Amino acid sequence: MTLAGKTAVITGSNSGIGLGIAWSLAQAGADVVLNSYTDREEDHEIARQIASETGVTARYIQADLSKGADARRLIEEAGRCDILVNNAGIQHVAPVEDFPTDKWDAIIAINMSSSFHTAAIALPMMRKAGWGRVVNIASAHGLTASPYKSAYIAAKHGVVGLTKTIALETAQEPITCNAICPGYVLTPLVEAQIPDTMKKYDMSREDVIRKVMLDRQPSKEFATVEQLSGTTVFLCSDAAAQITGTTISVDGGWTAL
Repeated sequence: MTLAGKTAVITGSNSGIGLGIAWSLAQAGADVVLNSYTDREEDHEIARQIASETGVTARYIQADLSKGADARRLIEEAGRCDILVNNAGIQHVAPVEDFPTDKWDAIIAINMSSSFHTAAIALPMMRKAGWGRVVNIASAHGLTASPYKSAYIAAKHGVVGLTKTIALETAQEPITCNAICPGYVLTPLVEAQIPDTMKKYDMSREDVIRKVMLDRQPSKEFATVEQLSGTTVFLCSDAAAQITGTTISVDGGWTAL
């Protein structure tokens, strides 16, 4: 399968899952637009590296996805968007009664509302091109819940609902919209939490991973960035042309419980 001639915009893609997806889409032949809220030389260097190693066109566009206007500008500045991957997200943990209002607002804006704003601009582009794919990176927490993560869970449930709505609105067009729901993924951010958790619980690295981080993930293994990237590329393929409005769990059995 080749995605040559397609342009993919991936939000929150200067590291972790988003960056892995950008690499995989580029390796499949798509031109890619990377994004985050920073505007550093190293952000642009990542795009140059992808272009150099894959031969596609790669750009980095700064946009603060907590602002709807910025999210829309990202797609407008990209100029074309055949593939939209809504990946940007943040997290905060606190009981509902103690949850800071500014954190709630930011999580809802970045994790959920930005997906609405980007899709609103991208869908007309897809219709004009006669083809499109929207892939929303939701979460196992878009299908279930845990305590102390009210904003994140509300946002991810909202992303799943938005996914279904977009799919129904485009069902008779060559456009699909699906959500990927990962469990715990071993990213640099997760890796950085392990040493502190080991100290907190006086546990070995292996016990922290299996008994704390992966307590609800039956496989007792992290999902990988490569697995999520591969799932994304599949959803962009012709084999997935009749897969729309659904969630694909990459969670080691978490949501089977």
